[in-house]
Amino acid sequence: MKLNIGFVVVVLALLTSAPLSINAQERLLVPMTIVRNAFAVGAFCLDGSLPAYHLHKGFGAGTNNWLLQFEGGGWCNDLASCFERANTHRGSMSLMTKFEVFFGILSNNASFNPDFYNWNRVKLRYCDGASFSRNKTFPPTFTIGQKIWEAIIHDLLPKGLVRTRMALLSSCSAGGLASFLHCQNFTNYLPENASVKCLSDAGFFLDKRDISLNYTMRSFYKNLVSLQFHHILNHCKLNPAACDENQIETLQGYSPIHSLTIIIHTWRDMILTLRVFFKYSRRGGMFINSCFAHCQSESQDTWFGDDSPRIQNKNIAEAVGDWYFSGRVTKEIDCAYPCDSTCHNLIP
Repeated sequence: MKLNIGFVVVVLALLTSAPLSINAQERLLVPMTIVRNAFAVGAFCLDGSLPAYHLHKGFGAGTNNWLLQFEGGGWCNDLASCFERANTHRGSMSLMTKFEVFFGILSNNASFNPDFYNWNRVKLRYCDGASFSRNKTFPPTFTIGQKIWEAIIHDLLPKGLVRTRMALLSSCSAGGLASFLHCQNFTNYLPENASVKCLSDAGFFLDKRDISLNYTMRSFYKNLVSLQFHHILNHCKLNPAACDENQIETLQGYSPIHSLTIIIHTWRDMILTLRVFFKYSRRGGMFINSCFAHCQSESQDTWFGDDSPRIQNKNIAEAVGDWYFSGRVTKEIDCAYPCDSTCHNLIP
């Protein structure tokens, strides 16, 4: 299997995307598919309901190509927040919308999504509060996110995923972390000759002081990792300095990642340290722009359009396409905020 270092889309401002400027008759509504066999393997949402996804089949030259998009939506970092989340659409399939509009990277219109419009496109609904990764239950919640991921993949394999020629594991926000965690594992389900890459959009959440000069993210993630991800880093989970070389390599080695990153003030300096990660890579990529936005690949206006955000006259979709199909390294890094006049500053 051909596996390449991926493209990371990192958006740091925790905001929702603005409404998309596309005619109502052009909107693609995709129905929900419930994973009925998930019950047999113990794959449940936080409230005990079954997991789900939305699939729009590919066509033409894209029939055997697959794009899987992890839905975002934050995390729960203690039992109380997980229990609360179980009573929302972030923790219950029963409370989710049963149809999703496919825009941006999920669009089936070549004018809006020129590289992936005819692929099989799947949106994986997020209901475990742990980026599809928790490996045990915590009563009174039921979820095991790792099993949700596995159940969805096994449901998609007989629908054509088993014949994949090209694949992209994409993501948004908390889903961006999922694309890191599952990228390598994803390749194990696909043919050896498949080309597999992964894209993390808004998937970096930095250990940086907030506007009140507190390390809010640090305390949040300390609890999050302790509850949800202890199985990944073992003893070094709360102290990166304690990680051995193999654990650091595991963190840095999740297969194909391309990074679309938002730079907000001094966060830009921290994001630029990613250059070390990709410095010697001939397969990785970045699109780091200075826009006040979150999850730009899912919004049509920011993904591909006449007035989409650009760096060096290249929009996000073009940068991702160049990276995926040309094999060239793509490292587009913007000037510091608020320099970029092409931004769509998306304020809810």
